[in-house]
Amino acid sequence: MSDELMTAAASAAEPAEGLRAVRALRALADRLEALHVERARRLGWSWQQVADALGVSRQAVHKKYGKRLG
Repeated sequence: MSDELMTAAASAAEPAEGLRAVRALRALADRLEALHVERARRLGWSWQQVADALGVSRQAVHKKYGKRLG
């Protein structure tokens, strides 16, 4: 979804349009987080460093990405 479409959907009077925009933003945020966690790990960041950058616990970030990234 483009920025323009998301802006239009977020300001729409119809709740379904706004909720679709929220869902699209969550999906985008999840993809960006996974990309950057993987990149950080490949560059040698510890799970604690990643967790600190995301503002979550080390356990939370490791639980979410540990199996995927090894």
